[in-house]
Amino acid sequence: MRDLSTFKGCPAPQGVRLEGRFVTLESYDREQHLKALWDGLGGMAINPLLTYFTQPDFAGIEDFDAWLTGVQTKGGWVTLVFRDKKSGQIVGMANYMRADPANGVVEVGGVAHGPAMSRTPIATEVHYLMARHVFDDLGYRRYEWKCHNENQPSKTTAVRYGFTFEGIFRQHMLSKGQNRDTAWFSIIDGEWPLVKAGFEAWLSPENFDDAGQQIRRLEDIRNQISQGQIGQGQTSQGVPA
Repeated sequence: MRDLSTFKGCPAPQGVRLEGRFVTLESYDREQHLKALWDGLGGMAINPLLTYFTQPDFAGIEDFDAWLTGVQTKGGWVTLVFRDKKSGQIVGMANYMRADPANGVVEVGGVAHGPAMSRTPIATEVHYLMARHVFDDLGYRRYEWKCHNENQPSKTTAVRYGFTFEGIFRQHMLSKGQNRDTAWFSIIDGEWPLVKAGFEAWLSPENFDDAGQQIRRLEDIRNQISQGQIGQGQTSQGVPA
């Protein structure tokens, strides 16, 4: 655990460009990204994709634009969009939310993975890059993930990425006119080195076969590292990353 006697808080998250092997994260710019993001999230197919978001369904891109502008200007969200480095297309988004720089706490939310991200390493890499920026560049102590308790895919994903389940906030808010119980997850700074090492070993070229399929699951790699079966800074095959 870090010495908090000298902790002076963290910078507030800002728009940033983050480069990975499979994806580039770009700070959302309305003129450049609105139409590309709308299309990347499936156009009018966006509503089923965002079932567990709290806002009403969108009637079109104008509604989506108004909502996204509102959460940025009123809610303080910092939106990053995902550009597939192979196709050049915008394929999804996520946001830094509810930042508390004085205490070193920030949430990732408003996560939307478009169809082109399905069954690719992009989803894993974007969340590695966002977490790495929070912990390594900005010095945060706690990184949160929250979701509707009925959103089982989101809960499964959070655990896969290394977030720890902390509990349920009952009757936390209203979502589309219905009650939402919210599941809370977090990664704290003391856990980040293990989580980071797992991400980096999973993302290394040696962890993918000739068809581009993973050789080892992320959870298994992280468990092997924690048990000393793989050293930090190595891939799942023991080759330095």
